[in-house]
Amino acid sequence: MTDKSRKKDGSPKAEEAEKPQTEAEEVVEEPKVDPLAEAEAKAEKYLDMARRLQADFDNYRKRTERDNAEFKKYACSSIITDLLAVVDDLDRALGYVKEENDFVTGIRGVRTNLMKVLEANGLKEIPADGDFDPNYHEALCTVEGEEDDKVAEVFQKGYTLNGKVIRYSKVKVTRKTA
Repeated sequence: MTDKSRKKDGSPKAEEAEKPQTEAEEVVEEPKVDPLAEAEAKAEKYLDMARRLQADFDNYRKRTERDNAEFKKYACSSIITDLLAVVDDLDRALGYVKEENDFVTGIRGVRTNLMKVLEANGLKEIPADGDFDPNYHEALCTVEGEEDDKVAEVFQKGYTLNGKVIRYSKVKVTRKTA
């Protein structure tokens, strides 16, 4: 090929062949990546992900066990609340007893056994003597007294189930006279 034919051709390849390469135009080679180091990095990444996933699963399992235990603690609260109405009826009936006989003794025994079963399932009576505590007592009315905020009378006993109030004590509270 002659110089004239190269000029007529006008192709970029022909023009590039004529230009000498400068230092700036030299081809820069990519640094060679060590395949072992790359594989180790990926393995470490996947191991970290697996550890996180295992920790998340362990936390989920523990949370589920805790939620199930909490559910079991309070699952029977509605039936216990219903049985408290029976206990109240037994208490009212025993309150009207004028003479002690075998029948009354039997009723007291039934009430005692029922309370033992309920207490074995986490039920506790809220003490209603002494100071008024709005966390456990519901004040229905007030009466004049020597001291402020003392329980004067109990209208209905209150109960907790495993530390949680399921029925507040309904009480009459004293107010100091001026």
